[in-house]
Amino acid sequence: MSGLGLAKRWLPTQLLLLWTLTIISESRVFFSAPDAVTLEENSKANIIITSGSPVNQSAVIQFNVTYSSKRNYSSVITLPEQVFLPVDTTSVTFSVTSHDVGQVTTYMLSNHTDLNSLSVRIRFLVVHSNILSIVSEVIGWIYFLAWSVSFYPQAWENWKRKSVVGLNFDFLALNLTGFIAYSVFNIGLFWVPYIKEEFLKRNPNGINPVNANDVFFSLHAVLLCLVYVTQAAVYERGGQKVSWTALFLLLIGWTFALISLFVAVAKQITWLDYLYYFSYIKLAVTLIKYVPQAYMNYRRQSTEGWSIGNVLLDFTGGTLSILQMILQSYNNDEWRLIIGDPTKFGLGLFSVVFDILFMTQHYCLYRGPPQYEAVTEQQED
Repeated sequence: MSGLGLAKRWLPTQLLLLWTLTIISESRVFFSAPDAVTLEENSKANIIITSGSPVNQSAVIQFNVTYSSKRNYSSVITLPEQVFLPVDTTSVTFSVTSHDVGQVTTYMLSNHTDLNSLSVRIRFLVVHSNILSIVSEVIGWIYFLAWSVSFYPQAWENWKRKSVVGLNFDFLALNLTGFIAYSVFNIGLFWVPYIKEEFLKRNPNGINPVNANDVFFSLHAVLLCLVYVTQAAVYERGGQKVSWTALFLLLIGWTFALISLFVAVAKQITWLDYLYYFSYIKLAVTLIKYVPQAYMNYRRQSTEGWSIGNVLLDFTGGTLSILQMILQSYNNDEWRLIIGDPTKFGLGLFSVVFDILFMTQHYCLYRGPPQYEAVTEQQED
């Protein structure tokens, strides 16, 4: 009974507290603006600021420029000194004028005490040509499709032959590890809010480098690599196995990932750094994964079992990936973009280099029957 009486005495206080929190939350007005705006040089654009509900008094919104790619941001874009948001309105439009190619990031601040504007920013990107931006976007989707589809010819080749002889098992193991690492990196930066916030704190003027198609590509690649592994387990393999060298390299990679995990848990590095370590693992794998397959083709004096369709699609994806980076760098006058994403650049560059080697092997040098004795000798070594 005493507990019931205490609850009754506290009930009015709890209701008052709930009512107060409701009033406070309703008094805050959130507004939003486009996260990024792309303009051609020497052009104009209208930007709309929208509030969640009508303001009860007029507000003045000012711009706090936090980053400019040029010393004077006004040489890149002209912003209004301030924007007025009238009473009982939910949106206001202002005009900006672009001048030279560059980037400007600004946060919006208001004198309205109930207007929550601390996290609202706009990133203005002035480019040479909007057409080039569209072409670059189209190229991006084409190479994404080419790289995604490139996994299927090899799976079809294995199924048709009911054999994986000619498909190097070191390549399989390294490729699976690389794409698992790449998936961890992409999932963290795309889906984990804490990691995304950490990225923005470290790069307040940048844009998250991971898009939805990156996540899909990496997860799709892991799935197809697992299909290869399943085929290797059930089809004829000709005595092939993963070499001790590849196992040693994989042990180094996963040991590095495990130690980095303990270091991140101990807060000696950030979780963002930990994810970037996974991207470095993927880059390292990309540097070496093609070597066993190329050497195996050379030892066998044949490309039998190694799908040329896979090579051609991979070459197409790698070439278009590099082309997109070149177009983006020119369009933004920012050639550091070429090496700004080392994993993507490495994927493209080394894919192209080794695919040229594989095409040379397929079309010029190795047209005779496979010498399986060489494979057996290699595995014994």
